[in-house]
Amino acid sequence: MTRIEARGSAENGPGTGTEADDDARLEALDRMVAALRGGLDGEVIAGQAGVEPYRNDRSGHVSTVTGFAVVLAASVADVQAVCRLASRFGVPVVPRGAGTGYAGGAAALTGSIVLSLERLDRIVEIDPDSELCVVEPGVITAAVSAAAAEFGLRYAPDPASTAISTIGGNIATNAGGLCCVKYGVTRDSVLALDVVLANGDLVRTGHRSIKGVSGYDLTALMIGSEGTLGIVVGATVRLLPIPLGPVHTIAAFFPSTAAAARASLAVTRTNVRPAMLELVDRVHLERIDAWRGTALLARGAGVLLIQTDGLAAEAEAALVAAALAAEGADIEVSTDAERSRELLAVRRWTSEESPDRREITLNEDIAVPRGRIVEMIDLIEDIRTRRSVVLTVLAHIGDGNLHANIRVPIDQLDADGAVPAHAWAAADDLITGAIALGGTISGEHGIGLLKRQWLHAELGEEQYRLQRSIKSALDPHGILNPGKVFLR
Repeated sequence: MTRIEARGSAENGPGTGTEADDDARLEALDRMVAALRGGLDGEVIAGQAGVEPYRNDRSGHVSTVTGFAVVLAASVADVQAVCRLASRFGVPVVPRGAGTGYAGGAAALTGSIVLSLERLDRIVEIDPDSELCVVEPGVITAAVSAAAAEFGLRYAPDPASTAISTIGGNIATNAGGLCCVKYGVTRDSVLALDVVLANGDLVRTGHRSIKGVSGYDLTALMIGSEGTLGIVVGATVRLLPIPLGPVHTIAAFFPSTAAAARASLAVTRTNVRPAMLELVDRVHLERIDAWRGTALLARGAGVLLIQTDGLAAEAEAALVAAALAAEGADIEVSTDAERSRELLAVRRWTSEESPDRREITLNEDIAVPRGRIVEMIDLIEDIRTRRSVVLTVLAHIGDGNLHANIRVPIDQLDADGAVPAHAWAAADDLITGAIALGGTISGEHGIGLLKRQWLHAELGEEQYRLQRSIKSALDPHGILNPGKVFLR
């Protein structure tokens, strides 16, 4: 079995992780499951076969916990009941949406309740005049825009997993996506939240109005907290008008990935704010050619994929194309919907890749200031050579967010199936390099289990301690997703 281990300490959260601790946790879980049965609108699942689909997320981390149960909540009251009993019995609660996360944030813990919100999947209200939508957390992200389209509106955040991820999960990690460069991340589209706290209390944060500065911004605090401060059971999100006029899609091929990265700064200097500005590197293009039978490398070893939208899209596309031509690009501009889909398929294929490729991936999502992006690309090339690793780069380069993914062939794994030390060393080089350039260890995936070891290096001791104190204030018994985000 292959696995990506959580680094630095036991995955099960606070405590020593001894056999006696595990036994105590399992006994507490048994008591809690007994108390839950028959008292919920939803379903309680216990037993190895039934809970197995809820053990892991898409991070590649394989949870080795000795036992856990699952609650499929069917109401807010279910979530409150779980939290009240978890506080009483000292049972960890792991909130879960669709399990599409890449950081191990939804991975089960020994003796825990995995609290699935997938059945809370109603679009409660669309208010076209106020341009807002009220949803439950289990709503699939793409479904919001589909429902709002009737009113000429859409939900702007667009993670690559939009067809399978949930709004609740997006809120938990402050998910980004392809169009963040113009329309922002999840936090920029959330007006208000309904949140169940660790003790089972239900609080409502934020406003239905666009503006609102009454008291502390608890809505922003909850967004990106990965289920460690509270459990989102409802959200009021902003909708935006569907852009008028045809979208212009630009594919600009360059002789190298570094040249494409440098050219992205030329786009910024035009003062055009494109709706999308993505980079795909040489390694991805080579793999796509081998898999799909394309000839992308014949056009270049790095490509920028760009879209402009709105009534000024044509003029903006012309400015961008001229800037890229001056940088030596092989440029194609299209307003044809089918051709645009074909060009953007290059971006989609980077996420899918050949199912026959036998490797595991350390998914990184570092981000750096836009002005340091070329330095980060150069550092990645150095790490690739110095650590002898396969490193693929896909970037939301318009906002400096890079997915520099380390690919480890199955035959290079350790004898026990673990990721080898040189791959983790490459990951450490990537992440510490991003911090040194004024960046962050995670742009949109979150910290979860797999990035805990680097959080202190980014935050520093004072802020790390302050954030831990906020966690303790809202979750005094440490039951909400313990062991995630913070290493100590």
